[in-house]
Amino acid sequence: MPIDQYGDARVQGLSVRGLPKVSLHDHLDGAVRPDTIVELAEDAGVELPEDNGDALSDWFADACDSGSLPEYLKTFDLTVAVMQTPEALTRIAREFVEDLADDGVIYGEVRWAPEQHLAGGMSLEEVVEAVQEGIEEGEDAAEDAGHDIRVGQILTAMRHTDRSLEIAHLAVAFRDSGVVGFDIAGAEDGYLPSRHREAFDYLAENFFPVTVHAGEAAGLESIRSALIDGRAVRLGHGVRIAEDLDVVSRAGEEVTVQFGDVARWVRDREIPLELSPSSNLQTGAISAWGTQLEDHPFDLLYQLGFSVTVNVDNRTMSRTSLTRELVLLAQTFDYDLDDLQAFQLNAAAAAFLPVEEREELIELIAEGFER
Repeated sequence: MPIDQYGDARVQGLSVRGLPKVSLHDHLDGAVRPDTIVELAEDAGVELPEDNGDALSDWFADACDSGSLPEYLKTFDLTVAVMQTPEALTRIAREFVEDLADDGVIYGEVRWAPEQHLAGGMSLEEVVEAVQEGIEEGEDAAEDAGHDIRVGQILTAMRHTDRSLEIAHLAVAFRDSGVVGFDIAGAEDGYLPSRHREAFDYLAENFFPVTVHAGEAAGLESIRSALIDGRAVRLGHGVRIAEDLDVVSRAGEEVTVQFGDVARWVRDREIPLELSPSSNLQTGAISAWGTQLEDHPFDLLYQLGFSVTVNVDNRTMSRTSLTRELVLLAQTFDYDLDDLQAFQLNAAAAAFLPVEEREELIELIAEGFER
C-alpha cells in the first residue's frame, strides 16, 4: 500500500494521521524528498540511479531491503551528496518540518551529522545554522497552515570517526539556538560507545541529554556501553534489549519472562526505546526473532512495561511515515486508540525538553485523543 493511502487509515473510527504525535528518531538525511534529491542533484553534479522522484523512491526502498545495516547505510551516500550547501540544507530542513506537520506531528526531533556536510566549504557552525534556518521556516509555514509544531536538532557524531568531542562541543554551544540533544550513529557493530567516552564525559559535565544508537546492529554489549559510557537517557532503537529476556513459558496471552540485568535496568528506570519497526525489519535488527512485523519484539516489550516509542528512522529509505508505522502496528498487534496514545505519551515524556514543556505536550496529546 502506498504511503498516502495510510492518510485515511482509521483506528476506532479516528484518522490516525489526524492524531497528535511526537517523533523522536528521525534522520534528516534519511527524510529527503525524492523529488528534491532529483532537483538538487542536477545542480550538484550528482549522478542518480533514477531520474525522477517516483522511480528514485522505488530505488531507495529496494536498495534498503537487504537485511543488513551496513548495506542500508550505503544509500545515505546519495542523500548526503546533495546536502553540501547552505541553501540545500535549509530547503531540506524546511521540507522535513512541513512533512512532519502534514503527518500530524506536534513535536519532533531531527538528528543529523554536521561532519558529513562540509564538502562544500561550510564550517560546522554554518551547517547547524543552515539547518536551524530551515526548521524555523518550516515551523512558520506550518503555523500559517494552521498546524503548531516545534522541532529540535539532535547533533550526531559518526561512531567510526574521531570528531565526537568536537561535535559534543558544538551541540552544547548551540543548546540555546535549537539543539536539544547529542547522538552517535553509523555502523554500530565493532564501534562501542566507549570509544567516545571523552565526548560523553563532556556532555555529562554540561548536563546535556544524550541518546545513543544501540541495540540495532549490535546487542547487549553495545546497549550496556551506551548506558554506562554514554550515560544515555534514551536508546536509539534498542530493540535487541529483547536478547536479555528469557521467555520461560506461554499460556494463552500470559507470558512468563526472566529478565537479565540490562533489560531490568532499562525497564525499571523507564529508559525510552526509540523503536522503528519498518527500519528494524530492513536492517535485520530483529533477525533473531524473524523477518515479519509480527515477529518484532515490540509487543513483548510493550506488554512487559518498557517505555516503547514509535519512530520512522528514515522516511525516504523505508518509504514510511509515523502514521504508517502506527497503522502497521495496530493492524499487526490489534492495538486500539489507548495503545497508540500510550506510545505518544511515552514519546512526549522522553522528549529533550524542560519538564514544563513535556507536560504541555502530554496535555495536547490527551486532548487530541479525547477529541
